Amino acid sequence: MLNENHLRRLVRNYIRYYLEDRTHLSLAKDTPEGRPVTPKPSADAQVVAVPRIGGLHHRYEWQVAA
Repeated sequence: MLNENHLRRLVRNYIRYYLEDRTHLSLAKDTPEGRPVTPKPSADAQVVAVPRIGGLHHRYEWQVAA
């Protein structure tokens, strides 16, 4: 349902995305909160997409095969 709570949740998700995931050219392609570059953990690790903002954007992380 589209109501005030829905809008608040969307705005919270966007702010979290903006601070934690979105890179900024003025910050040398870093995020405002800072995010370390993670090296590939093993030879069989794969990149997986983590949906953000309801799947509108994604964050990519390493995942070791199980």
